[in-house]
Amino acid sequence: MLRNSRNGWGLVTIFFHWLSALTIIGLFALGWWMTGLGYYDPWYNQAPWIHRSIGLLLLFATFARLIWRIAQPSPNVEGTRLERMGAHLGHIALYVLVLVVMVSGYLISTANGRGISVFGWFEVPALVHGLPNQASLAGDIHWYTALALMILAAGHALAALKHHWFNRDKTLVRMLNPAYSNVKDSDNTAP
Repeated sequence: MLRNSRNGWGLVTIFFHWLSALTIIGLFALGWWMTGLGYYDPWYNQAPWIHRSIGLLLLFATFARLIWRIAQPSPNVEGTRLERMGAHLGHIALYVLVLVVMVSGYLISTANGRGISVFGWFEVPALVHGLPNQASLAGDIHWYTALALMILAAGHALAALKHHWFNRDKTLVRMLNPAYSNVKDSDNTAP
């Protein structure tokens, strides 16, 4: 049940999926809210610190998720050939956008040459800094890729709901219930 099978996602993959989804939505909401903070607002310094800390932890979790994804089989994808190809390209696009959003956020935060404190637990050094217009350019990339990520994530969620309500297949249920990873090909029901 921890590992993926050809029939379903394992518990580790499901955990990574929902951790990423909820964290990304939360970071987007926090980032949007932060853009309206005034200089004298008590959250002016605290909110970006929280945003950066959570973002870097998510970056590390995303690297672990990608390693896990490579090491595990993917369940068989249901749907037409076009739907399967769309799902594959959509997942690649989601990963690319997540990584671009996080790397651009890192470049914004390290443009001044200082590292990033992650909740005071450790510091991630500024490996790249001092590039012309680094903070401004990275800020634009961060904002627009975050918007694109939210749009694509909404499409991803709608596609899962379409599979559940209209196609009546197990696409959504497999991401909610790791029991499907133990179901044999000849069996259509979860234990």
